[in-house]
Amino acid sequence: MNHTLKIVGLGPGGMNYLTLEALEALETAEVVYLRTEKHPVIDKLRERGIKFESYDSFYEKYESFDEVYLNVARDVAAKADEKSVVYAVPGNPFVAEKTVEHLQNIAGERGVEIEFVHGASFIDAIVTSLKRDPVHGLKIMDALQIEVQTPDVTMDNMIIQVYDRMTASRVKIALGKFYEDDQEIIVVRGAGIPGEERIETMMLYELDQREGIHDHLTSLYIPKIEMDGTRKRFFDDLTGIMEILRSPDGCPWDREQTHESLKPYLIEEAYEVLDAIDRGDLYELEEELGDLLLQVVFHSTIAEEHGYFTINDVTTGICEKLLRRHPHVFGDVHVDGSDDVLTNWEAIKKEEKNEDMHVQSMERIPTGLPALMRAFKIQKKAADVGFDWDHVKDAIAKIHEELDEFLEIYESGNQERIEDELGDLFFAVVNVCRFLKVRPEVALSHTNEKFLRRFRFIEEKSLEKGKNLNNMTLDEMENLWNMAKKLDL
Repeated sequence: MNHTLKIVGLGPGGMNYLTLEALEALETAEVVYLRTEKHPVIDKLRERGIKFESYDSFYEKYESFDEVYLNVARDVAAKADEKSVVYAVPGNPFVAEKTVEHLQNIAGERGVEIEFVHGASFIDAIVTSLKRDPVHGLKIMDALQIEVQTPDVTMDNMIIQVYDRMTASRVKIALGKFYEDDQEIIVVRGAGIPGEERIETMMLYELDQREGIHDHLTSLYIPKIEMDGTRKRFFDDLTGIMEILRSPDGCPWDREQTHESLKPYLIEEAYEVLDAIDRGDLYELEEELGDLLLQVVFHSTIAEEHGYFTINDVTTGICEKLLRRHPHVFGDVHVDGSDDVLTNWEAIKKEEKNEDMHVQSMERIPTGLPALMRAFKIQKKAADVGFDWDHVKDAIAKIHEELDEFLEIYESGNQERIEDELGDLFFAVVNVCRFLKVRPEVALSHTNEKFLRRFRFIEEKSLEKGKNLNNMTLDEMENLWNMAKKLDL
């Protein structure tokens, strides 16, 4: 005999939301299994003599809601193997009801037939109580999943299942990434339940501070924010603005730009980011990262206009690359430390690029990199296969060797040979930097700044003496330079 599983929606609150079909299914059942008795219609059902059993004990038995819902579904399915079962859930069976999702999967595997009896959802009750039409845009999120769900500030947002103050705190922290602390929100408890409905408007920062508003009937409603310059802006805002700037009615300068014309700005913005980091200026770093991000969006917009790729292709590509190259996080590969991570990274990259010679990975290092940086990377890849000195002293000795060769050729006046030997000398110095874990670009940048500080000292001191640098002797400037060194400038 085939047994049936009938899943009934109890509606969001009072008996006025319970359909006649649902009431009939409950009254004709031998026994009704409830996910929870914590629902406003249960007392009315009890008065009608409807017998039921609940799974409220599962909430104490298991540590997480996910475990509760999965094991409730398993138990209901097991009962349906033996007899026809009526299982009742709050609201609508297809709105935020995890046990129903599990039951559909389990019943399908067991060949159990499921019938559904419609029930009004909490969404119906909330939009009715607030008199808001969801057709204009409404995103619904679960408070229990708020860390992995993203609100859309350009439309209304609803967060359900704000069970307690701890959950409210999690919701407040997550929403703080997208809204200001004084964002107006609407807390709705017991929507559509006569005598229990409570609607309060407050600021976001107050969400976990108010008493008596958090339970299984509590939801949060956030009206959309108009684009009036007062709200936070997000990635979609940036891409939208760029599309407008590149449009026929946009900015003439922005419309003229190409990948080639933008190259200097990309390099410039990258170095300004580095400069902000070097100076420890986090406020400026925030601004400079925005300028650098603009370059990525700018290039992606131009590429999309010509049918090559979009910004979504760019983000998809980097996400897929990160997933592939971190098998120790997203797969089953074990690593003992960051050295293993880098080794795996290079091996995966080599496989992706279909490289069968080690030199190919060295040749792939961009020629557009600063020469010192490119030399550093080339040497590191050579060292990975054992082409390296045994000790830093050997690398230092190579500097002396290259210096001697330069001095020997210097007297010849052969400019091409001089340039070649100076390049060898630079390359040897970079090798020592690599041994000592010093980034040559960083080291030279620090020296540049040190030189500027000391030269400023020389000029300021000369002006104090009423002298112009052009009128000072080298010995005078050298004395001031040594004074700056003693002051550790």
